[in-house]
Amino acid sequence: MTNPVLVNTLRGDLVENRHRGAIAVCDPSGRLVQSWGDAGALVYPRSAIKTLQALPLVESGAADHFSLDGAELALACSSHSAEAAQVERVRGWLARIDLDEQALECGPHPPYDEQAAAALIRESVVPGRVHNNCSGKHTGMLTTCRFLDEPTRGYIDREHPAQQRWFDALGEMAGVDLRSLPWNLDGCGIPVIAMPLQSIATAFARVAVPDDLATVRGDAIERLLGAITDNPRMIAGRGRLSSEIVALTRGRVIVKSGAQGVYTAALREKGLGIAIKIEDGSGEASEIALLEVLNRLGALHEDELEALAPRRRAAIVNTIGRVTGYRESALS
Repeated sequence: MTNPVLVNTLRGDLVENRHRGAIAVCDPSGRLVQSWGDAGALVYPRSAIKTLQALPLVESGAADHFSLDGAELALACSSHSAEAAQVERVRGWLARIDLDEQALECGPHPPYDEQAAAALIRESVVPGRVHNNCSGKHTGMLTTCRFLDEPTRGYIDREHPAQQRWFDALGEMAGVDLRSLPWNLDGCGIPVIAMPLQSIATAFARVAVPDDLATVRGDAIERLLGAITDNPRMIAGRGRLSSEIVALTRGRVIVKSGAQGVYTAALREKGLGIAIKIEDGSGEASEIALLEVLNRLGALHEDELEALAPRRRAAIVNTIGRVTGYRESALS
């Protein structure tokens, strides 16, 4: 199947780039409610599934044992920008489990947040592992290892219990056997498994409506979603769409970006899950596609749509500050 053009990039009145992709919208039974493109295609969900990867942190009892608060639970689900408050939270959390950032097996990279990156340069500080956008997720995995008395070294390896636990949780939520699917390594070093787009959307529909899940699973989901709702800045950061939508909707709509043009969403009022993949990996295009689908599904209120209008048709500005074009939805 040839995927449709979901988003256009215009320079002036001319379409400069066409971004093809696929979108799946599912209910908790796994039924495909709406779709564009190949909803059965295998895609790497990347960081868009971090909320599900954090389930073992709560279900195991580790979160309670180490008295994690809402901000820390939100960081476990995050792709944070390494703002100062986020970095200090991760450092404090690591200290509470008697580890430091050298225990993190994700590599360092500069903060996503421009102000935070500039501050490190001014202070002549080299970015560390704690600045990695996945350091909250990794700290969550280390926390379960400490609680369950497992080795912390090598916790990112595919066969380590820390990885096997989220394989089980995500597979149960998505209704697939993850161990039978293609895999490789994610940017932060843990395994990433290629999944059908429809299965990813199903998992997030079950996040949206956890009523039929086992009590332990349902309670863990509610706790993580509550943490994200109460701490939207921790899930991503200043000026980022995931944080903005969660804050605007007060957690009615939970969204999460992933690398290479992936987005997921759990629509709590609608009882639906969404999974999006842009073929060329454009993160900017995935945001436009997400906002268009949320609009079509009636997931956003009028005031929310108004607040997000500059993102729904996003201006492209050149280096001297002039608008040269726009990104906009091409969905028919």
